[in-house]
Amino acid sequence: MIIARSPLRITLGGGGTDLPSYYGEHGGFLIAAAIDKYVYVTVMRPFSPGIYLKYSALEHVERVAEVRHPIIREALELQDLQRPQVEITTLADIPAGTGLGSSGSFTTALLKALYTHQRKAIHSQELAEIACHIELDRLRQPIGKQDQFIAAFGGITCFTFHQDQRVEVQPLRVSTPTMFDLEDNLLLFFTGLSRGAGGILSDQQVRTQARESQMLGNLDYVKTLAYRSKDALESGDLVRFGELMHEHWEHKKRRSRNMSNPQIDAWYSLGMKNGAIGGKLVGAGGGGFLMFYAADRNRLRQALSEAGLEEVRFRFDFEGTKVVLS
Repeated sequence: MIIARSPLRITLGGGGTDLPSYYGEHGGFLIAAAIDKYVYVTVMRPFSPGIYLKYSALEHVERVAEVRHPIIREALELQDLQRPQVEITTLADIPAGTGLGSSGSFTTALLKALYTHQRKAIHSQELAEIACHIELDRLRQPIGKQDQFIAAFGGITCFTFHQDQRVEVQPLRVSTPTMFDLEDNLLLFFTGLSRGAGGILSDQQVRTQARESQMLGNLDYVKTLAYRSKDALESGDLVRFGELMHEHWEHKKRRSRNMSNPQIDAWYSLGMKNGAIGGKLVGAGGGGFLMFYAADRNRLRQALSEAGLEEVRFRFDFEGTKVVLS
């Protein structure tokens, strides 16, 4: 049995500039951090021929083309199995649709497990690129590339998305004391609202491809904020980083009327009045997790707990996608 795991992620700046519809002409830049909440995939050889899948549904089919789960089907197609005899199971610490990049984490964990099962090595860069190929090229998902890359590499990482499709990966040059302060004062609260990112990201993609000036101007500014966030983090100015988070959220909401709603706005306002310097919804928007950078984390925790939001505590992950049992 092979067990692989991939970390989920939070975005610290530049979200949205990792979509090909934007960086293909303008270049993108983003900072993301992997966290110690994981997607797990197990791969083993069952006694009987066929493909056995256990996720939120059960499947037992004879041929790869019959697999209903799109990512698993495409990943198996790339393996070019002559007589498939494989069992795949998946589980996760956090449910899908909450803005933490679970789809990219699942794809990288699945590929890592399948390659290991066939005694093949795969580097983090290749792992991320193949995961992106599956989700963006083969399945035509209107998503970006940050989830696959941060899951594969882990850490607190800067990604530069070049117009020629290259993705440059650089660790954020942050001091250990700053990293610990960031880890202690970034707080995640589950809104209880799950949603698919497809609708919001499809709208962004269509408007970007149409060269709508408002959307392009928004993404240009968000990219600038990401560079300013990088400078703030690397210089240890976490108060400034928190202020930039707030500025980013204000611009992010302008991309789509579905980005927020009155309830999310009320929770955000409550957080800002009770110890937060800045915050935003993690992911495409519309639900999932609210993330705040706190000046007074105890006060913030109490206020949002009394409002009915559950905190999910985390630490950063610096290992990325890995095999934990083989």
